[in-house]
Amino acid sequence: MLYPRPMGGILSGMKKAGIYIETSIISYLTARLSRDLVIAACQQVTAQWWETSRGSYDVVTSALTLAESQEGDPQLAKKRLGLLQGIPVLIVVDKAKELATDRMLKGALPDKAEIDASHIAVAAVQGVNFLLTWNCRHINNPETKPLRREVCAGKGYVCPEICTPFEIMEFG
Repeated sequence: MLYPRPMGGILSGMKKAGIYIETSIISYLTARLSRDLVIAACQQVTAQWWETSRGSYDVVTSALTLAESQEGDPQLAKKRLGLLQGIPVLIVVDKAKELATDRMLKGALPDKAEIDASHIAVAAVQGVNFLLTWNCRHINNPETKPLRREVCAGKGYVCPEICTPFEIMEFG
């Protein structure tokens, strides 16, 4: 189900479902192949989604993702930023900051997950349909998803459908 998009702004002219790319996706795409079999599989699924399914969505990100992508190893940071080039960047508006703070205060995410809450809030406030992540501790945690939806709805927003590349992958 596609959610209504806000009038005006970066998403209003887009025709496909919007998908917000959070930092873990870019990190999995650029990281050295992990020796951990599960993480290596997630890296491969991410690369496959990026190559075969990304074009089915209007891909967006935010200044938060750009800032996080600049951290760490300079060579990997350059790769991460290179992948983000050309992807529309959503502004972290005051309404998103308020929603992120409200979400954390109501216990949907721990205080230490402020940036994670902000990713969700930016996507919700901007009317993005999906948020793609590998962060299953905070962002894609099934135990706290209902509370995040409730907090968003209480503020008049639809929480984006939060999923991993595997969950949204187009197999065929």
